[in-house]
Amino acid sequence: MSARRAALLPLLAATLGLLSACTVGPAYQRPDAAVPTTFKEAPPAGDSTWFPAAPADALDRGPWWELFHDPVLSSLASQVEVTNQNVAAAVASYAQAQALVSQQRAALFPGIGLDAGATRNGGKGAVASGSNLRLGFTASWEPDIWGQLRLAVTGAQASAEASAANLAAATLSAQAALATNYFALREADNEIALLTNAVTAYERARQIAQNQYDAGIAQRTDLLQAQTQLETTRADLSAAVGQRARLEHAIALLVGKAPAEFSIAVAPWDSRVPGVPLVVPSALLQRRPDIAAAERAVAAANAQIGIQRAAYFPNIGLTASYGTAGGSLLSLFRTSGNVWSLGLTLAQTIFDAGAIAAKVEGAQAARDVAIANYRQTVLTAFVAVEDQLATIRSLAEQDGQRRAASADADRTEQLTLNQFLQGQVPYTTVIVAQVIALNARQTLSQLMSSQQAAAVALIQALGGGWHGPDAPATAAAK
Repeated sequence: MSARRAALLPLLAATLGLLSACTVGPAYQRPDAAVPTTFKEAPPAGDSTWFPAAPADALDRGPWWELFHDPVLSSLASQVEVTNQNVAAAVASYAQAQALVSQQRAALFPGIGLDAGATRNGGKGAVASGSNLRLGFTASWEPDIWGQLRLAVTGAQASAEASAANLAAATLSAQAALATNYFALREADNEIALLTNAVTAYERARQIAQNQYDAGIAQRTDLLQAQTQLETTRADLSAAVGQRARLEHAIALLVGKAPAEFSIAVAPWDSRVPGVPLVVPSALLQRRPDIAAAERAVAAANAQIGIQRAAYFPNIGLTASYGTAGGSLLSLFRTSGNVWSLGLTLAQTIFDAGAIAAKVEGAQAARDVAIANYRQTVLTAFVAVEDQLATIRSLAEQDGQRRAASADADRTEQLTLNQFLQGQVPYTTVIVAQVIALNARQTLSQLMSSQQAAAVALIQALGGGWHGPDAPATAAAK
């Protein structure tokens, strides 16, 4: 290699380095979205009448389900991240996205290859007989002059971050579904206990009606009504047992186990509803994983615009090779057989009938779609929080009334039964009182379960305990 050529190489490398600092991608800005200053359905400051106060950082001190102080729920929820197959699929998708980032980043560096071969010629028609050995190294590199490779890395990284947020969303969704089903199962246990007690009471009432009928002081219709009420309640009890079994199966699916290998023992139901700390509306943009995923999708789409714009500019490539050849292993390493080469390639599209422009426009439209999806996701998040706040307020307002109604119905049932035993009222009155009392107990039980489910739904709407990376509001596509 001549001294002049050797002197040109640093200059060429410096020139390419300066050019590679250029980028044709648009600078990324996080899309703006309408964010209210407060939640419409939030209670006034200091009012804990229907929304119990809670520490502001309660969702930041570990798993959110620990707010309910239920060891069985905590044990089940912790299994979701390990055995739930939907979460496992999201984990695999995240690993795939990370691998794509590594693949795109590798394109920034030169590729180096080894070329080796051996041939032997012979025969009557051969010009010359003998062996030919060769060994060489090749290198190729396309400098990222226009930034399309860096934009590809940026886009892949944004997609990986979106995949991580999707993983968090899938995990949160599965854990929320598990908690909701778990509290429904505990409510089913409570209803089974209520119906079991009712069956026992109705069996005594049926026996009383039978005794009075046998004594000739009650009509046969009283006995038939008592029998009907007993059988109906037994059927309701069987239905409740079946519902509990289905809820147990649903929980088994969420923790990744076959129903035959999974069971939850009957246990006392802690129906208390924990205080769920509210956050300011703007915090949802970092707390909700689905919002973070939608925002990262915008960043990935923004990078695609620059990648498509890079097609307007020429592709420049550098190649180099160094090798040796000879007829034997000994001659293969002699300097007289060494060969080298340096190459520079340039390719530029002259006419494409507007194909590149169409691709750029398509990428811009895809970014606009991603922005619209992001804003819609933000709006949906606010609606979800407002819905759950309204639900919690409504259920809290019903709580005192339902408890009072159930207590009154219990007293009426007992008084009516005493009056029947004294012959003051017909048995029909007793049945009506018993039905009303049982319905009141069941309604109260379902209300308590609904309150816990609403708390879980609010936690999910607030993003659980997840926090996304605090990405800068503006970042140039690099």
